Amino acid sequence: MPGSVYITLLRPNCSARDRLTLWKPVNERVLRDSDGHELALPREIGERIENVLAAAFANSSLETYAAGLLAFHVFCDSRGIEESQRAPCSVDLLQSWIATMAGNYAGTSIKNYLHGVRAWHIMHGVEWNIDKPTLDTIIRGAERLQPEKSKRKKRQPFTVEYITKILGDLDPRNELDAACGGCLTTSFYCAARVDFAPDRFVTPTQIRAATDRNGFQTTVIHIPRTKSSPVEGEDLYFSKQLGETNPDWWLRNHLEVNKPEPTEHLFAYAQTAGRRIGRRALTKSAFIQRIHKAARNKGLPLLQGHGIRIGATLEYLLRGVPFDAVRVIGRWQSDTFLLYLRKHAEIMAPYLQPELHQAFIHYTMPPVRSDRVLIEYSVGTGGRTALLPNRTVTLMLNDK
Repeated sequence: MPGSVYITLLRPNCSARDRLTLWKPVNERVLRDSDGHELALPREIGERIENVLAAAFANSSLETYAAGLLAFHVFCDSRGIEESQRAPCSVDLLQSWIATMAGNYAGTSIKNYLHGVRAWHIMHGVEWNIDKPTLDTIIRGAERLQPEKSKRKKRQPFTVEYITKILGDLDPRNELDAACGGCLTTSFYCAARVDFAPDRFVTPTQIRAATDRNGFQTTVIHIPRTKSSPVEGEDLYFSKQLGETNPDWWLRNHLEVNKPEPTEHLFAYAQTAGRRIGRRALTKSAFIQRIHKAARNKGLPLLQGHGIRIGATLEYLLRGVPFDAVRVIGRWQSDTFLLYLRKHAEIMAPYLQPELHQAFIHYTMPPVRSDRVLIEYSVGTGGRTALLPNRTVTLMLNDK
C-alpha cells in the first residue's frame, strides 16, 4: 500500500462539495485525439475540464455524491484494494462494495453512493465500464434488502382544509405570520419546493402579472436559479383562489405589512428582539416552526415541508387538471411526480366514468399519438377505412 503522504496527496482534506474534484484517481486524465494518441495540451486544460464538469452538479448533489465517494474509499482501504484498481472501477469491485451495504443501508442511499463514484470517474476522465443493466439489477436487489427502519415515512400531503386551519392561527398583521402565510399559500398553489437557499432566493422585483387574451390573470414569480435550470431559472405561477387560502391576498398582505425592499428576499420580515428592530429573510426553520406551532394549536398532525408540493399536485389532479398541465405547473422533467400521490383512485375516477360528457375527456386527456393511426368510420350504410401515417387525428362523434 502507498504511504500516508501519498494518500494525502490523492485525497486531501477538503469540504464535501469539493471532494469529487480534489480527490484524484491514481490514473490521471490523459487528453487524446480520436485515434487514441495523446494531445499536446497543457495540464491546466484538464483541470479546467474538471471544474466545468463540476459546475454541472448542484451543490447538494456534490455533497451527496461526496459521501458515496468517501464510503467507497473506506471500503477499499479496509480491504487493501490498490489505488490503481479503484479507477477504473471493475464490475466485481463495485458489486462487492454494494453487497456489503445491502441489508444495512436504504436503497436510495446506496443508489446515491454509487452515482457518486460514477460522477467521480466522469469528472476525472476515467472510463466507466459498468453497463446499465448490471447497475440497475444490483440496485434493485439492494432496495429489496433494505431494512425496514431505513424506509422513509410517507410524507402526508397538505390539503386546502389543512392550510385553512393553519392560516386561522396566523395573525395577518404580525410580521412573521404575514410572511409565513404568504409563503405557505404561494408555495402551495405554485407547487413549489420550500427552498430558502441564499444563492437562489426570489426578490419582489421578480414578480409580475400576466393576462391572457380571455382576461385571465396569473401571477408569475421568477426563480433566478434552480437545481434543474441553474442558468436561466424557472417561473412559478398561481392565480387567485376562492376561500381563505387565496395566495393573491396573502402575498399582497405580506408585501403591505413587511414592505420588503426590491433587492431583499421576497419573504423578508421585520423582527423585534428586545428593543432592537431588524429585518431578516424568512428561513426554512422559522417557517416550519411557525407552521408546526399553528398545527399544534389547532390539534392537527405535524406535516413535513415537502408535503406542500405533494399536496398541491394532489389538489390540482383532483380538480381534473390534465396530467401534462400539472407537470408543467410543478416543473417536473418526467412523470416521476406520480410517485408522490396517495389517492390514485380519486384522481382517476373522473376518467373512468362512462356517463361523463365527451368534452371533459377531450379537454383533459392528451391526444393519442402514433406513427400509423388506423381510423374506421361509417357513413350511412357504407363504410370506409383510412390509414394515415404520421398524423395526430381528432374524431368528432355524434348520434346524428
